[in-house]
Amino acid sequence: MLDDRTLISGLFVGFFLLLLWGRIRYDLVAFGTLVLAAVLGLVPYDGLFAGFGHPAVAIIALVLIISRGLSSSGAVELVAARLIDPERPVPLHISVISGIGAILSAVINNVAALAVLMPLDMDAARTAKRAAGKTLMPLSFATILGGMITLIGTPPNIVISEYRTDALGEPFSMFDFTPVGLTVACVGILFLSVIGWRLLPARLQDETPEEVARGRYIAELRVGDQDPEQPVLVRDLDQQANAADVHIIGLIRNGSRRPGLARRETIRGGDFLVVEGDPKAIEAFMGKAALEFAGAEKHEGGLTSKGLTLSEAIVPDGARIQGRTARQLHLLNRHSVTLLGVAREGRRFRDRVRLLAIRAGDVLLLLGTPERVADAIEWMGVLPIEGRRTDVIQRHKAAATIAIFLCAVLLAVLGLLPLLVALALAVIGFIGLGLISGREVYASVEWKVIVLLGSLIPLTAAFERTGGAEFLANQIIAAMQGYPEWAMLTVLMIVTMTMSDFLNNVATTLIAAPVGLSLAAETGTNPDTYLMAVAVAASCAFLTPIGHQNNTIILGPGGYRFADYWRIGLPLEIIVIAVSIPMLLIVWPL
Repeated sequence: MLDDRTLISGLFVGFFLLLLWGRIRYDLVAFGTLVLAAVLGLVPYDGLFAGFGHPAVAIIALVLIISRGLSSSGAVELVAARLIDPERPVPLHISVISGIGAILSAVINNVAALAVLMPLDMDAARTAKRAAGKTLMPLSFATILGGMITLIGTPPNIVISEYRTDALGEPFSMFDFTPVGLTVACVGILFLSVIGWRLLPARLQDETPEEVARGRYIAELRVGDQDPEQPVLVRDLDQQANAADVHIIGLIRNGSRRPGLARRETIRGGDFLVVEGDPKAIEAFMGKAALEFAGAEKHEGGLTSKGLTLSEAIVPDGARIQGRTARQLHLLNRHSVTLLGVAREGRRFRDRVRLLAIRAGDVLLLLGTPERVADAIEWMGVLPIEGRRTDVIQRHKAAATIAIFLCAVLLAVLGLLPLLVALALAVIGFIGLGLISGREVYASVEWKVIVLLGSLIPLTAAFERTGGAEFLANQIIAAMQGYPEWAMLTVLMIVTMTMSDFLNNVATTLIAAPVGLSLAAETGTNPDTYLMAVAVAASCAFLTPIGHQNNTIILGPGGYRFADYWRIGLPLEIIVIAVSIPMLLIVWPL
């Protein structure tokens, strides 16, 4: 008859093997393992779902929602765009954008930070005529490093803090991670800027797969009702247009297209600029030039809905809109959806977008809330293009968004409210501000991670209760007999870091944390040192594209291969260990 420790160890071995196999989603593997543990009597039935009520689960969900809100307000984009210059030398560019990425990752989810900065980095690469792959991997790694700076920067920090609450009675505070995390991040970014990017292969790509697939639309952007304070010619907007990768191809005034490209025309209130570009570029140019989307005119009913998106759909033969115009269909009045742009096999046209007779094969760019756009797509008989949705940034709410977030952080740091409550108040503030809709609250949460974490918490508690963590700690102590404690700390970091390169970092943290605590108990040393070491090591997954979501995101756009991550990741992980061990011993002495 197998004892409980052997059974729980066998379950974890099976869990690891299934994760490495990769054919079954990790959340399903974790939940299946939890249920099996309950059947075997390792987890009590009444505690089967206790992990889903754990504070760490709620904090991670709230951080993801807040990250969505900060991105949707344009606060991050506007700051980053002012600091990024495509003309900088590569080392300086990497140091600046990586520094921005690290700072952002300290206050928002590091995946969200990369999602905001990656288009800016790729635009800079395109303008500078260099391979995006030279800078995307350093940027990804920098956002991972930046997450280690604060409690809310990365899930391992949140998990380790809540684990300390369960084990020692008190969590880590917001900036307990800062001395070690900030030092490691700074040294890591210095390496990435000076040496790391040079280790990558010089594979050039003229276009990424996404750019090839996306069409270029003819769209209309509306100038405000008031004339600009200073006279502005159409050609004066060229710099902003080039930065966003759009072309200004005309001007509409009083319902009529001006002759030619209207380069020397003075822009007036109520004019429309006709531009050509992909949806992301058009949305970015609108923000840079302080323009509005066509269809927002008050006499047409306005578009006052919150959470607007740009969605793309193709017109099949026989669609309701075929041969008709958006105005004839009363699309705006009936559905509160605007036909913002049309892509027609790369051809340009001089008709107003809303007055253009639509043909089969045209691709439409539709503006509205996701629900209304979906209804309009079905009503028109057009086919939505999956994955082709661009959120419209609410830039006028950036200041209020930042104020709400900083107030929440301040309340938590001063100890006036628990972090969980402060973050929940920030989410309520974002919803009240109209920055996030009810649908977006749920869409922002990465439910696979929530299920993984909620499933693993009872499993790791059983692993610790049955003596599995203590057994592994004793094996490390036996193997390191005669060596100093810092050597055991180094081994723990290496083992944790290696697991994180192939497993989810939340899973790695939950498994390594009890081992670290057992090492501290067996050696009579400071448990915080080991818990901090686990937090740092679990966050650093640089050897593979599967160790961290950010590494997976850049795989295609950067043109990377699996082996490319080792070129820069291995020396970076060695640097992380070499820097973090002395810092841990100074800040959290054994």
